[in-house]
Amino acid sequence: MLPVCCSTRVCYVVQDFVMASPYFMQSRSVITRSGSLNPGGTLSSKLTNRRMKTDPVSPASVKVEEEEAKISEQRSSSAPLSTGGCPEILPEGRAHPKTESDARTLSSHNRRRRQLKVEYEEDEGVTPMKTEHWEPPEWKRQLGYIREMRSSRDAPVDNMGAERCYDTEAPAHVRRFQVLVSLMLSSQTKDQVTAAAMLKLRAHGCTVENVLATDDETLGKLIYPVGFWRTKVKYLKLTSAMLQKEFGGDIPDSVEGLVRLPGVGPKMAHLAMDIAWDQVSGIGVDTHVHRISNRLGWLRRPTKNPEETRKALEEWLPRDLWSEINWLLVGFGQQVCLPVNPLCSVCLSQHSCPSAHKTSPTKRPNAGSPTASFKTKTEPEQESAVKYERSKKEPLPTPVSPTIQRRRLRSKVNH
Repeated sequence: MLPVCCSTRVCYVVQDFVMASPYFMQSRSVITRSGSLNPGGTLSSKLTNRRMKTDPVSPASVKVEEEEAKISEQRSSSAPLSTGGCPEILPEGRAHPKTESDARTLSSHNRRRRQLKVEYEEDEGVTPMKTEHWEPPEWKRQLGYIREMRSSRDAPVDNMGAERCYDTEAPAHVRRFQVLVSLMLSSQTKDQVTAAAMLKLRAHGCTVENVLATDDETLGKLIYPVGFWRTKVKYLKLTSAMLQKEFGGDIPDSVEGLVRLPGVGPKMAHLAMDIAWDQVSGIGVDTHVHRISNRLGWLRRPTKNPEETRKALEEWLPRDLWSEINWLLVGFGQQVCLPVNPLCSVCLSQHSCPSAHKTSPTKRPNAGSPTASFKTKTEPEQESAVKYERSKKEPLPTPVSPTIQRRRLRSKVNH
């Protein structure tokens, strides 16, 4: 290869830089051989010289311009406002936040709105369920018949019930105590026996103080022969002591207070409120009311005890009948709708009662009737009585041993 010789002096090529900006259209930067720049050719120097020549600005105005530049940069990153003052809606359905706090508020709002709201469509054809007031279909007619059959008021409860067993001339608190005592004695006892026991107690002195001062043996003789008289003697002593200690010798004036007394149940409490305090707090349901209500179909479904019957009756029976229904049904149960073999043939409700003629005895035909030859249905007590009468008229033959029978046969053969 041939050696290349370079001279120490280098020629520089002058280059012209032409820019599209107006600032650069008027000025051209020239590089000389020595490499120094033309003092008027740089961009910063051009801008500075032009500003200084045209409009000198103070440092405060420069600071304001810098703040405006920052604000313009922030606005450029966000969407411009519409003419109506409302933010422009992005394709996702969200608006551009103005500041950082607005962005946080908007993001939390968006998070809340992301939760799904479940709505149920209402069926136009389906109507809301309504609880209908239930009542027996024939109860008004049956109640009218029972009132007609009870119009004479000659049942035992009318003459010897709790309303008739207290001393009308005694002080008010003593009368109320006697009403409570007669109700306690009437449990599992006929009204005739209860009335007789109350007469003896009143003659002895039926007050809280006298009952506490009487020994158990004497008190038992006074109330005998009521049902469970020994247990009732104990209940009378405990109740009298409780009344003297907590109620000043009077009886409580509420059902809650009455049922706290020993030997007093809901039926006695409601009857005591009605008779002693003249306040209707509920229906007094005993065995008669419980039995007849089920027989007449006055309950939505059959009940097992008097307390269930009371609650079922109070659901539909008008309140103004609560006081009357007890003595009506009790007397009706004592005379017509008996516990065993009810007299359905004489009952006015026999055509509307669902239990009519199902437990009644078959009517016996007259002696001269054509059906007299048929065997009639008799009660167990009557059958036993018939057998007893036959045994008295026709004595049964005495049993004979086989040996005696053979001897009698031989004697007959020999003769």
